Amino acid sequence: MAIERISSHWRDTGRVPRFFIMDARSTFPLLLFLTHIRLWTFILALVTTLIFAAIEHFGFTTQVFARIIRGFFAGKRKLSKPWWREERPR
Repeated sequence: MAIERISSHWRDTGRVPRFFIMDARSTFPLLLFLTHIRLWTFILALVTTLIFAAIEHFGFTTQVFARIIRGFFAGKRKLSKPWWREERPR
């Protein structure tokens, strides 16, 4: 009975999936372009691929970049209670 060599490990599940050199999540607009070939879908696929490439160039993952954007729109003030349960001054 031959010993089988495993080329992957469970720790590899946390890595970013790749499609050649691109982030695999940026291929969904390319799939949209291939199913609906129009100029606007090509431009959309190109722009989203460039955005994902720029995010990756600066060292962010898409999840981290989404958290940064969410924090930017949420603002500096973080409430511990919802605004409708805060005590109003009388």
